[in-house]
Amino acid sequence: MATQVIVLNGGSSSGKSGIARCLQAVLPEPWLLVGVDTFIELLPASLRGGSGGVEFGADGQVVVGAGFRALEDTWAAGIAAMVRAGARVIIDEVLLGGVEGQRRWGVALAGLEVLWVGVRCSAEVAAGREMARGDRIAGMAVAQAESVHRGVVYDLEVDTVGVESVVCARVIAGWVRR
Repeated sequence: MATQVIVLNGGSSSGKSGIARCLQAVLPEPWLLVGVDTFIELLPASLRGGSGGVEFGADGQVVVGAGFRALEDTWAAGIAAMVRAGARVIIDEVLLGGVEGQRRWGVALAGLEVLWVGVRCSAEVAAGREMARGDRIAGMAVAQAESVHRGVVYDLEVDTVGVESVVCARVIAGWVRR
């Protein structure tokens, strides 16, 4: 069966978004790109920084509540429905709960051909990228660099330290079944 979904999981500033955009360019078929940042932007203000939603601590910690999780499950089901309708999708994700996050996505994507990709980057390099970006809470990259990978099973892992996004994208594209 052809690959229908590519899940890129990695911490903040690990290089997922750059790889995802390069994948869209190097894969011969059109792929949609969705990500956790888009999902967060879609949330009502009451769930961004509020109790039950998603809270960003001054130290870079991210805490999610029941309201966030309920809508996140709906979001995942909607993405899976797009794939079942014929779209190919790249998911730019931060599995805050590690293996539990993979399990939740696995429920939504059941029956689909998914390529699970771990996007690794040392905490030090990710922290430098975070600082250069200026649009992330300081400490988020370090807090997530390893925790998002705990217990997650991948088909493939790439390390973005010293490697251009397009090189990682080409490696991943080589694993995509057509």
